[in-house]
Amino acid sequence: MRGFTPQANLPLSLQKEGDKEGEVVLILCNPLSPRQVRDIILTMKVSEIGEFRLIELLATIAKEGKKKQQPVIGIGDDAAAWRSDTSLNLSTVDCLVQDVHFNLDITTWKELGWKSLSISLSDIAAMGGTPRYALASLGLPGDTEVDDVADIYHGITELGNEFGIAIIGGNISDAAIVFLSTTVLGSAAGDDRILTRSAARVGDLIAVTGSLGAAAAGLEVLKHKIPLDSETSTLLKQAFLLPRPRIAEGQLLVEQGVKSAIDISDGLIADLGHMCRASQVDAHFYIDRIPIHPAARIAFGDRALEMALSGGEDYELLFTANSAVIEGVISKASPPITVIGEITTGEAGEVTILDKDSKPYKPTSTGWQHFTEIS
Repeated sequence: MRGFTPQANLPLSLQKEGDKEGEVVLILCNPLSPRQVRDIILTMKVSEIGEFRLIELLATIAKEGKKKQQPVIGIGDDAAAWRSDTSLNLSTVDCLVQDVHFNLDITTWKELGWKSLSISLSDIAAMGGTPRYALASLGLPGDTEVDDVADIYHGITELGNEFGIAIIGGNISDAAIVFLSTTVLGSAAGDDRILTRSAARVGDLIAVTGSLGAAAAGLEVLKHKIPLDSETSTLLKQAFLLPRPRIAEGQLLVEQGVKSAIDISDGLIADLGHMCRASQVDAHFYIDRIPIHPAARIAFGDRALEMALSGGEDYELLFTANSAVIEGVISKASPPITVIGEITTGEAGEVTILDKDSKPYKPTSTGWQHFTEIS
């Protein structure tokens, strides 16, 4: 078996690699037991199965065996949740790797520190929680300037101070390239006052905070040195380099009775798909309802739509609830809240995009995934 790339819209039990000349065509026919599927996956490379199949495999392994301590929410959501004697605790970790997630030609060391903490805080926001502590682990080549490392921590502490977070530890290691892993610990208000990916229900409306596409637009401006007026250029660059987590908005969602949410990191289409798979539902939304960031539209015109759909790294909150709950959120939220679609019944994880005439719209990309190219 030379190669086997699972297709996102087919079960593992019935997939094929393709029929290009020189390629082996593999069709796996139903039924396959979970053990058979796992045995096949274990013969493959991570680039063949993709990020999310890999996470599913590791989550299965992590759940094996008897454990005295079981989390309330484990692998697969934005953060883990476990119960202590006095509260429901949250934890999340993210890692930024040089030349995968960031490029030091367009990112300052301080911006790197800020963003590393911000994306972990966004996971806590997506659970409706309160962040409390953070730890940062650094991998650094030996010739890294000490002043640069200090700037990483200046970025972390500057953002941490805004949210009253204590930086309580971490680790430093010699490495061939720079990487920065940030862990955030927090708490939820209670077992029934937490947001999860798995709580979307058929009939829920789909809504999003703020606007989308600015981060992807900012990356394009930085990479290609696109000349824009100063205000637009700064706004878009900061959207990518210095994202702001929606902590208060996540807490507001919980207060208003929202149960299901996710932060938009991989892109609107991809993250809605994650939510639908976790909730065993499907969804549709309308492209003419997408809140495209005005600066992205000014700078990139029609391309801004694709940036909003699949560019990712906006770190806005995507959530679902009934119309009455969403009206309550809209009445109290500071950023604009836009209803873009509805949760429906059908194949779990399927996301349908509709144009203004309710006809299917096919995007050029569906979002970010490690190890594979998504189209």
